[in-house]
Amino acid sequence: MKILFAFENPLPSAEADAEVFITTARYLRTHLAAGWLHVPAARGNAAMAEALAEMPVIRAFAPLKPAILRHFLCGLTIGLRREFHQADMVYTRNLFVAWMAILCGQRVVFDHYRPWPDQIPPLQRWLYKLFSHPRFLGNICHSDYTLQKYLALGVPPEKLRCIHNGFEPKRFAAPIPLAEGKRRIGVAENAKTVIYTGRVNHKKGLDLVIEAAKLLPHLTFLFVGSYGEGPVEALARDVPNVLIVPWQSEATLGNYISAADVLLIPPSFQPLAKFGSTVLPLKLFFYLGSGRPILAGNTPDVAEVLKHDETAWLCAPDDLNALVAGLTALTEDDTLAARLAEGAALDSQNYTWAARAEKIYATLAAWQAAAPKPGLWGAAQQAAWKQGSRRWWGHFARTRNVVLPPGQ
Repeated sequence: MKILFAFENPLPSAEADAEVFITTARYLRTHLAAGWLHVPAARGNAAMAEALAEMPVIRAFAPLKPAILRHFLCGLTIGLRREFHQADMVYTRNLFVAWMAILCGQRVVFDHYRPWPDQIPPLQRWLYKLFSHPRFLGNICHSDYTLQKYLALGVPPEKLRCIHNGFEPKRFAAPIPLAEGKRRIGVAENAKTVIYTGRVNHKKGLDLVIEAAKLLPHLTFLFVGSYGEGPVEALARDVPNVLIVPWQSEATLGNYISAADVLLIPPSFQPLAKFGSTVLPLKLFFYLGSGRPILAGNTPDVAEVLKHDETAWLCAPDDLNALVAGLTALTEDDTLAARLAEGAALDSQNYTWAARAEKIYATLAAWQAAAPKPGLWGAAQQAAWKQGSRRWWGHFARTRNVVLPPGQ
């Protein structure tokens, strides 16, 4: 099998989309006869991108800026490259690249986390036609939550596969004891720490966590991933047991993970239902392999992977009392915390990047051999398309935001 991996953003990048796509491509490459990475890159960065992906880089005929022109030209010109025609398929996370590759006669596999039919309803009919095309082999969904949105669209179920993301076990090859982790980040050894890592912004449900911190002054909360002053930083300014930490590199982030008595995914519907910006956060898989207990919300996406009282403590989302009770249980009951951490570490072996690549490769081989199946666009899909489009246009007129969150 020969694959042209098409990524539309410059490398290197600290963004989650780059980590998911490039790491998946790198692990898939070990199963292939040939693999190439088609990516926009300055001449000086091409070698760095090649080292990250561990495969030859094909520089896209696209400028690095502005982003909208870069994305457009990555798709428009991909058919001009020799490797495009040598490959058995194009593997991409960009809808425009997928469309152009099909128009140029190539087969396509799409890999993305967003439920686009819900988030941009006017695209539903076009998405249905694209995903039902005979040369569209299939869609790798990062969650069953997203898969169900495409299934409702009428896309042939044989073209949909949920394969969750992963983490790199080598990052935990030399475990750091809890006390040592706290020493490295400058926290007292006897302090009970609740640590969140990721973007520190108003879309992550951190306002609820700040309210919990006020009720739990004996716990130390660290929000790791600040880019500067913002709404969350302002809310936390007068809460002495909430510490805001700047964005960390991969080399230093492990110290904070190791220093956590509890690793926190804010238990809120906001990222999924209000802002539509996060479905199954990537940090979840990293947390699983860390050997630390996890607290998260019992939301539809998170509950696909984390199991309450087995691999994590899941509490009712957007419920302050439930969050306080969960944090109290995990920081006061050492036996419970140790049992959940052990369960998470055991389950994490199902969610490594290597395991994900093996599942994807088997899926690609099956899709290659399968006969195309027709989709189903009927009265229900037509009605949902019209209703969703009206809601989207109203939302766009009010907010100028092109993503319609599920709750609106």
